[in-house]
Amino acid sequence: MGFGTIFFIVVAAIVLYQLRSVLGRRTGNERPPFDPYSRPTEGPAPAQGNVVTLPSRRVNADETAVSPYEAIDKATVPGTPANEGLRRIKDADPSFEVATFVEGAKTAYEMIVTAFADGDRKLLQNLLSPEVYQGFDASISQREARGERLQSSFVGINDATITGAELKDREALVTMRIVSQLISATLKADGTVADGDPETVVEVIDVWTFARDTRSRDPNWRLVETESED
Repeated sequence: MGFGTIFFIVVAAIVLYQLRSVLGRRTGNERPPFDPYSRPTEGPAPAQGNVVTLPSRRVNADETAVSPYEAIDKATVPGTPANEGLRRIKDADPSFEVATFVEGAKTAYEMIVTAFADGDRKLLQNLLSPEVYQGFDASISQREARGERLQSSFVGINDATITGAELKDREALVTMRIVSQLISATLKADGTVADGDPETVVEVIDVWTFARDTRSRDPNWRLVETESED
């Protein structure tokens, strides 16, 4: 055996030894080769380390469902005529939201009170029904005929509560009891006070009813009835 042959045998033995050291030996615990086309094994993946896989909890539909009357029941006592009326309005107009209505009614109240003091008939026509507007317009006309003006400052609303609601055909009617604070005085042409007090804040309690056609695309409500609570 020549020297060259012995040299190649020694080199081959060294290479095999290095490969064995790097790749290791088969112990029987090796994972099978990954087959991308095989179907995954059904069931949860095995836990690794200290991670514990908890069974998932199936949530029933009833647990996540929210009643469409939830906000109505918070605003009015369930079972009362006001509550039942609001539910009927909600059924007729699913877009009706009681909280949005209350905030809108409070804004409309301030606008109407201010417009009446200023004699702003154009704004009042947009916010009042024709019947209610006639009463406001007549009062403004009488004030103007006497040469008087109404000096009024809106302080704020202390309380706004729904006291009644009903659905007549397709017309929704909601009654609000509104407690506000105003500074109001009627002044004569010479500036003297005819009624009220220009410096005193007074509490005013009004019961106003707003209406809207539930089938109309117009989202605005109009004031259709007013009265003062004694």
